[in-house]
Amino acid sequence: MAKESIVASIDVGTTKVCTILAKGSDVDNLQIIGMGVAPARGMRKGMVVNMDETMDSIRASVEKAERNCGVRLVSAFVGIAGSHINCQNNRGIVAITRSDHLVVAEDVSRVLDSAATISMPGNREVLHVIPRSYILDGQDGIRNPVGMYGYRLEAEVHIITAAVTSIQNLTKCVNGIGVEIEDLVSQPLASGEAVVLEEERDMGVVLMDMGGGTCDVSIFIDGSIYHTAILPVGGNNLTNDIAIGLRTPFATAEEIKIKHGHALYDAGGGEEGIQVAGFGGDGSYAVPRSRLNEIIRARMEEVFDMVQLETKRSGYDAMLPAGLVIAGGTANLKGMEDLGREALGLPVRVGVPRRLPGLMEGVNDPAYATGIGLLLWGMKHGGYGSRVRSNGHHLRSVGYGLLGWLKELFPS
Repeated sequence: MAKESIVASIDVGTTKVCTILAKGSDVDNLQIIGMGVAPARGMRKGMVVNMDETMDSIRASVEKAERNCGVRLVSAFVGIAGSHINCQNNRGIVAITRSDHLVVAEDVSRVLDSAATISMPGNREVLHVIPRSYILDGQDGIRNPVGMYGYRLEAEVHIITAAVTSIQNLTKCVNGIGVEIEDLVSQPLASGEAVVLEEERDMGVVLMDMGGGTCDVSIFIDGSIYHTAILPVGGNNLTNDIAIGLRTPFATAEEIKIKHGHALYDAGGGEEGIQVAGFGGDGSYAVPRSRLNEIIRARMEEVFDMVQLETKRSGYDAMLPAGLVIAGGTANLKGMEDLGREALGLPVRVGVPRRLPGLMEGVNDPAYATGIGLLLWGMKHGGYGSRVRSNGHHLRSVGYGLLGWLKELFPS
């Protein structure tokens, strides 16, 4: 029986920091044992703008999660976002030099290293090198070449890079509260682990994860990721539009958006009045619900247009029969699916994270897609869990290096 391990995730977003701890031996039997959510301060559009405030927010979230399960978190998988994240696809080629020409895990490691060799500025760093497919002696579409025979192995990979300074700032904030980073994971990848179905990945689908500060876009085709982008627009932009349009404080606009908002201006109450608090001594006044919905629709149509333009820019817009999956806190807005279908002409559904048993059933919400996805990424791709302390003893699940991960994925 596989050894049970503890895995932890920290989703540092623009509006909230979410820490989740789970235990299990693999992705199919993870059980949540602790969770902590705290308001995010010191973040703007997915990036750190105030170190001290961000550190305090992360600390508050981690401490809440630790109190839930009675362990001291030492390390975690951490999500990273922001418009500084870029992607590109590349190909690597190596010769199979063994006398029997049998492909082994070391050959896969070599071809991935070859594919990861790209020219980029010194202020950028590679976050992920994700295999899309392998080609062996001209035969393409191979997902696992280990155990096959050939002379030349090629790998098509998706490479995600990030700004070094953004990585350093986020790393310093997490390390500053005494937590080590097992791996920094691009948030679009993490969200995809939680809400995109295997069949959708195979057919071709685009994921739109709209948080408070950014909208993460990722395209999956043939079971792998083909394109990643971070759009600098999020739920806070929508709330700000409502605050300006209805002349109300930001906090009131957020409350109105959640309670009364609808993405279709011709739905959800028509001329029914909504009480809105004004600034200063103006008191409250009534506005038609249709006015609120009109503001929301205008902004969301713009966001869907941006997503559509991004898919066209990627060149894969004609390869998405599974349509669009919407995640993130903004996915809870009523009418999002209907407006998405109308704007894009594609199938649209709201992506709810894979249900994990445990103490915190409330995480079964699109707003926690990244947090849950980081847990699944850690168990599936990281090859090891996180480190915790319990009763003064240091505990850690089994750890693998890159070669160990490849052997686990491609046993020879």
